[in-house]
Amino acid sequence: MKARDLRDLTNDQLATHLVETRQELFNLRFQSATGALENTTRLTLARREIARILTVQNERSEAGVES
Repeated sequence: MKARDLRDLTNDQLATHLVETRQELFNLRFQSATGALENTTRLTLARREIARILTVQNERSEAGVES
């Protein structure tokens, strides 16, 4: 998802998406450690997705937006 798409989500939806993405990253790291991961770029994409979500959450907390 792009940052502008993430900004359209509510805080609860962002938190849920963050949990799902972190779980996906865990699974990808596990697959990478066992040698089962075929697409290694997915690790980078998952980390960037987490960073985008955290950025949007931080922007909202600094602005005091409660949605």
